Parts: sequence; structure tokens; C-alpha cells
Amino acid sequence: MPDSLRDSLKKPMGLLIRDSEVTKENILRTMPNDAFLITVGDATTEKMIKFGLAPSLQIVDSLEKRHERNLPLGKIRTTLECVNPAAEITNESIETIKKAFHADAPVRIIVKGEEDLLVLPAALYAPENAVIMYGQPNEGLVVMKVTEQIRNTAIKIMDSMS
Repeated sequence: MPDSLRDSLKKPMGLLIRDSEVTKENILRTMPNDAFLITVGDATTEKMIKFGLAPSLQIVDSLEKRHERNLPLGKIRTTLECVNPAAEITNESIETIKKAFHADAPVRIIVKGEEDLLVLPAALYAPENAVIMYGQPNEGLVVMKVTEQIRNTAIKIMDSMS
């Protein structure tokens, strides 16, 4: 992945809620009541479940800051798996994400490798009322409403990776 792309990916693609301000109330203020909630990352997924905000789609890898951890607890109807090495977005991951949107929710995708960049294909294929949440390391939680602009950004970034 080019360094210029790495730098642009370090910028939040949505609203950044600082770690100290991540509360259920602050999160609820950022999302519509009928939002299709997608979480990317184990800590983010676990936090939303603890707040009682059950993600419809969870993308996790059993890692937090490169250290192994247990998968978040929570009710899951469908479990899917894919392989996605660090700094990549594999076709297998993309196909698994597409499949997840047609499976019985809540769906958990367990990634063998790294899930960070899967925010992009999740945004590209998410339903209209989707909100994606992911962690911004050492900063906070990003809440990203999926819009046409976000989809276009995701396409541009994914195209520049191939």
C-alpha cells in the first residue's frame, strides 16, 4: 500500500468521538433510530454490545492493537469467516461482506488476519440506513454514516490499492 494512502486512511471517515467522551448517550445522538449498525474491530464491537447497541454486522479478528484477545460476547445468528492479511482487502473478504448483508442478523465475520481496512467494502455494500463504527487508535471512536460520498471515497481508496 502506498504511503500516501496510509496517511489518508489515518484520517477519520466520519465523526470522531474522543475516548473520554464515548458514552451510550453520545453515540445515540449521532445515529438514526433505525440505523443498521456495523462495527469493525473487537473493542468497538464489545463496547457497543456493553452499551446495549447490538450491531447487525460485526467484523472482528480476535486482536486488539496486534495482541490476541477473546471475541466479544453477544448474541450471533450467523457466523462467517474470511482471510484478510494486514494492509489488504481480499476478494474473499469483499464476498463475505456482501454475503453478510443477506444473512440472518446479527452476523459476525471473523477475520483471519486483519479487519481494519474492511470498513471500506462494508461502506460500499452497506444498506442505505447504515452506520459504521470503528476505533481510531489512541483517539476514540469513529461514527460514519454511509452516504453516497462515503461510498465514492471507499471506491477511490479501494481502486488505488489494486
